[in-house]
Amino acid sequence: MEFINYNGKIFQSNEPIILAQSRGLRYGDGLFETIKLYNNKLILAEKHFDRLWQGLTLLKFELPKLFTKQKLQDEVLQLAKKNKLKNARVRLTIIRSSGGIYDAANHLPNYIIETIPLPESNGSFNINGLQLCTFKGAKKAIDSFSNIKNNNYLPYFMGALYAKENHCNDAVILNSENNICDTTIANIFYIKNEIFYTPNLNQGCVAGVMRNWIIESLITLGYTVKETLITEADILLADEVFLTNSIYNLRWVACIDNANFTNKLLQKVVMQLQTKFTDIFI
Repeated sequence: MEFINYNGKIFQSNEPIILAQSRGLRYGDGLFETIKLYNNKLILAEKHFDRLWQGLTLLKFELPKLFTKQKLQDEVLQLAKKNKLKNARVRLTIIRSSGGIYDAANHLPNYIIETIPLPESNGSFNINGLQLCTFKGAKKAIDSFSNIKNNNYLPYFMGALYAKENHCNDAVILNSENNICDTTIANIFYIKNEIFYTPNLNQGCVAGVMRNWIIESLITLGYTVKETLITEADILLADEVFLTNSIYNLRWVACIDNANFTNKLLQKVVMQLQTKFTDIFI
């Protein structure tokens, strides 16, 4: 039996916990964080919880004194132990309480912790490249909330549905100016003439923890990384393309629509990251 944590209490995962009046249910009023647990250790935990706290501040949650980063980390590890998991995808969802648009009962955080099993090899390099398509049915807004992982997920959800319908592994999401933003579950990079490019945060992409770590690590290894505006034409002319997120680290993209990409430099980079950062790139 799988268990979840709701506001510090343990429930079976099939037990109802959310009221119909929940603002999280009604309006997507909240945010979430996804963290990898590997060998009972939360990878890049400090960066994840820093981002979460920035989002809570931006969304004007009122945080009780006892609601701390350490408290949540402890409860994540306790839940993983309860579920007998050493390796897991941890999802921490935070929503506001019940009420209408103008009359929230309060602005305190209500939180749900889930731990989903992960295989030990989930972070290894994918020899079979991902097949991506470009979703144009909804565009990601560029605003002060674009960089957080908020629960208003419609462009990403519909992009994922589009990818599934078109037999793709993921879909590229465009921003409101029709430039490259990210994908439904990852940040996106491309390589051209051994220079690495990724959309700047002002293009509306999620400020991914693994994205930021990859940028810092590539610079440490001596590579040039440019955060910039990227058009569809730019990325379709790339030499290599890859995705990053906190669960799968880095994944090679073999094609986007009708454009194909190699992975020669990317394989070298993955080996360098695995060698130099063995406690994180796992």
